[in-house]
Amino acid sequence: MEESSQLKRAVIDSWAGAISGGISRTVTSPLDVIKIRFQVQLEPTSTWALLRKDLAAAAAAPSKYTGMFQATKDILREEGVQGFWRGNVPALLMVMPYTAIQFTVLHKLKTFASGSSKTENHIDLSPYLSYVSGALAGCAATVGSYPLDLLRTILASQGEPKIYPNMRSALIDIIHTRGFQGLYSGLSPTLVEIIPYAGLQFGTYDTFKRWTRAWNHRHSYSNAAAEDNLSSFQLLLCGLAAGTCAKPVCHPLDVVKKRFQIEGLQRHPRYGARVEHRAYRNMFDAMQRILRLEGWAGLYKGIIPSTVKAAPAGAVTFVAYELTSDWLESSLN
Repeated sequence: MEESSQLKRAVIDSWAGAISGGISRTVTSPLDVIKIRFQVQLEPTSTWALLRKDLAAAAAAPSKYTGMFQATKDILREEGVQGFWRGNVPALLMVMPYTAIQFTVLHKLKTFASGSSKTENHIDLSPYLSYVSGALAGCAATVGSYPLDLLRTILASQGEPKIYPNMRSALIDIIHTRGFQGLYSGLSPTLVEIIPYAGLQFGTYDTFKRWTRAWNHRHSYSNAAAEDNLSSFQLLLCGLAAGTCAKPVCHPLDVVKKRFQIEGLQRHPRYGARVEHRAYRNMFDAMQRILRLEGWAGLYKGIIPSTVKAAPAGAVTFVAYELTSDWLESSLN
């Protein structure tokens, strides 16, 4: 009976995680495409940074994208509306198993830490355990879905004309030129990034849920059970806050990861200088080179669309997960 209950819980977590991840990724894909274009651009990504550069050098190497609105207009004009969903198929193939693994592992870890498989008992976990559980779940999900993340980045950053017409051609070329290990290019900075990112995201989400539940208790005169159930709007606010807190802290490592992922990609010259194959020896070398050649701003390229995307992405993911999980639980009972 216990094994059957655990299996049902794992099915609920994996399906709810996959559905919430798919919805969130599709809704926020335009911001993700813009973020990736900024991150893989070696030239300055703001007009302010361009003004600080030597004008002759700036003229010799003009920046393709210099702001969110300018990038939006350029992508729309050159690639059409579909350009904002470039690479969304591998993104969905990546994010759905990613969030399925993440939420399943997270629930298992929280069950182990709290001694109870009931979700309502997990909110009372120590904040430290919430952070550690989120970090470990993020690592497990990253390793399980990383090759698809790499393919998504390459397809989203290539622009027009396309280097790879589809995911299959990109996969074959990467294996041919880099070997199977090429499918894991940038995994090290990704794991270093995901530990604080997933830890902060899930830890702060649980923290905000506890604060919101305490607020409900102080300002409500209804029964205790009703006060413990957060409304969809409250869950949305908790997700918004969690996404906003987590992303800015870990953004530089995300930039480093993207540079590793697109090494050697032959893009059209109008997109600027390309990242040569084996341009960086390791994660620390990449950070040093970016700092030396592009300054601190280089490590924060794409931070605006990244932060703007993180809030709704976190909100949609958590709300969709909570609602889907509740629906599946009631349907399977």
